[in-house]
Amino acid sequence: MTARHFDVVVLGRSLGALSAAALLARRDFRVLLLGQGQRPPSYEYERFRLRRRAFTLLFGSSPAWSRLLHELAQSPRFRRMVRPLDPMFVVSSEGRHIEVPPGMELFAREIDREFPEVRQLVDELYAAFAQVNAAVDATFEKDAVWPPGTLWERIETRRAARALPLVRGAEVDLLGKFPIGHPYREIVTLPALFATSLFASGDHLPPLALARLHGSWTRGIQALERGEDELEEFLLERIEAHGGECRLGQRAASLVVRMGRIAGVLEDGEDEITGADAVVTDMSGEAVADLSGGDGITPGARRDWPRLTASAGRFVVSLVVKRAALPEPLGAEAFLTPRSGARPDPRRPAVHLQRMDGPADETTLVAETVLPLRGPLTVLEAREAVLATLRDHLPFLDDHVLVVDSPHDGLPLLDKCRGAPREMDRIHLPSSTAGPEPMHWLWSVEPSGYLDVGGEPIRGPIPGSFLVGSTVLPALGQEGQLLAAWGAARIITHRDKGRQKMRRQMWTKIET
Repeated sequence: MTARHFDVVVLGRSLGALSAAALLARRDFRVLLLGQGQRPPSYEYERFRLRRRAFTLLFGSSPAWSRLLHELAQSPRFRRMVRPLDPMFVVSSEGRHIEVPPGMELFAREIDREFPEVRQLVDELYAAFAQVNAAVDATFEKDAVWPPGTLWERIETRRAARALPLVRGAEVDLLGKFPIGHPYREIVTLPALFATSLFASGDHLPPLALARLHGSWTRGIQALERGEDELEEFLLERIEAHGGECRLGQRAASLVVRMGRIAGVLEDGEDEITGADAVVTDMSGEAVADLSGGDGITPGARRDWPRLTASAGRFVVSLVVKRAALPEPLGAEAFLTPRSGARPDPRRPAVHLQRMDGPADETTLVAETVLPLRGPLTVLEAREAVLATLRDHLPFLDDHVLVVDSPHDGLPLLDKCRGAPREMDRIHLPSSTAGPEPMHWLWSVEPSGYLDVGGEPIRGPIPGSFLVGSTVLPALGQEGQLLAAWGAARIITHRDKGRQKMRRQMWTKIET
């Protein structure tokens, strides 16, 4: 027996983990959240706040997020927290600067100005995207498990998925009518590539994922004033408001397995086991198996578990610059493509750039690129490659930069606040680590998962474990994590009908 026991222990602080913890706490489960060694979204250097990763609130129009807010009774509050972006994003390439505004009339004018030769094709493409996303919204509004596991879940989810387009196995090229190499192809695929957790080129993204991800960028983007930090605080507050316990600085050193299923976790530095009926995590199934030392893995998981490989990462560079270095049309979200030449230069990657204006005349820029693990660039070269693309579009950048840093390469932070550049070793950054920090991984899935957008199942390789991270529905990005969190909470809730009924009766009496 253990002195400490929780209904559910949640490991991680990603969107999926926090959402699952908030839902389960709201449903009267005793929830313990451990940060599992994951770092906060941002870190500080002197008076500057730098980012570990780029974050765009792409799930604001998702039915999964609407259901979660409704259950937490936070829909009006969250609407007050966010603000719409106009333009939604900008694509800047050599000789072109395309703004994508929320209004269809302004967008049509932009296409007429830059791409009159494909105006009809663009209209047809977005009409198709609108039909696809309407069908997906209607499907994801239904209470089902994505991807399904048991026989009944497969029947239920198959019934809900009947109306889904682009999933019948047929090869569909949504951009097939556009000329090969036409620049508008890049405007469609680039935002999707920076929104997915699946490692694929734009031409090889599943058509459903391409339509859904580009739709999430073009159906009205919202932003939080402090980005991912504010979202994390919002969900942590909800967990604690419903009786959950959050220990972001703690981690589970191992999983305790008894009689073939999860019985609890052993926290790092603790001698006593923390008991649990279930463990929910945003780690991969392989990482869960490693955490248990291989104990409790079912024969089916050993035989049929899908193979996921971390094939690339999102390499992030944070810069603080004087606002004079930035052109006025540069929006809050931008995609920068390298200069075109006779041959593509692998040292000029495409970059997703976020702009966050700060006090006085300073602006924080967060630039990310997809860095293949087996590519022409190493981690130590990636920072300079990202800066090279930025210099192509911001020619006065070096004259106005104050701070440059990346948490992923382990190189010193560059400080130019006092004129002469100084290199600050990472050991002097109190809220960072002394060495390189892991990137957000992009996954290759073998064989292709559920509806070509899935990866690992929600039920982990050990009975009582559940996965809610980017490995479950990697092609759908943030929305995939929300669907996995909802599915895991649904499965755990249905396992505990007796106690749930008792809790509801007790809560009703208390309210009365």
